[in-house]
Amino acid sequence: MATELNNYGFEVQRSVIGNQSSETKWGKVGFVAARGTANTSKAYSYTDATANGKVAYRLKQIDHNGQFEYSQEIEAEAGSVPKVFALDQNYPNPFNPTTTIGFTLQTSGLTTLKVYDAIGREVATLANEALQAGVYYQKTFDGSNLSSGVYFARLVSNGKQISKKLMLLK
Repeated sequence: MATELNNYGFEVQRSVIGNQSSETKWGKVGFVAARGTANTSKAYSYTDATANGKVAYRLKQIDHNGQFEYSQEIEAEAGSVPKVFALDQNYPNPFNPTTTIGFTLQTSGLTTLKVYDAIGREVATLANEALQAGVYYQKTFDGSNLSSGVYFARLVSNGKQISKKLMLLK
């Protein structure tokens, strides 16, 4: 069991990997307040929405009395999306009345994302445009004017296609 004693918080620090300087330069990108002293496990999280490229992170854990120590460094590739042809399962599923459908493309080009009912009739077009590879797209499907049942999302791009089953429950 993990415990905390006199824990003020965590300064999140980031460094760009591959910069021209031979010296690693760390900068503060955020702070997560801690819960002081506790005898039970606590979970903390931080999302860095400004990172781009190859970066390293470390935490500076600070006590209320000013003492601190650094965590082990970790590396990440931020801001890039794998260039794969993929259609995520919608979330939430089942849904009522809206859901989000995410996808990525292996190659750039004309892309369509359409939703069909159980007998194959098109009920919505969520995308019909030239889209770029290496970007994570999210489209919202609104089924408020449809009846409960099974629907299918179909992603088509550059001769490839993939489908996922959606469940609308009202």
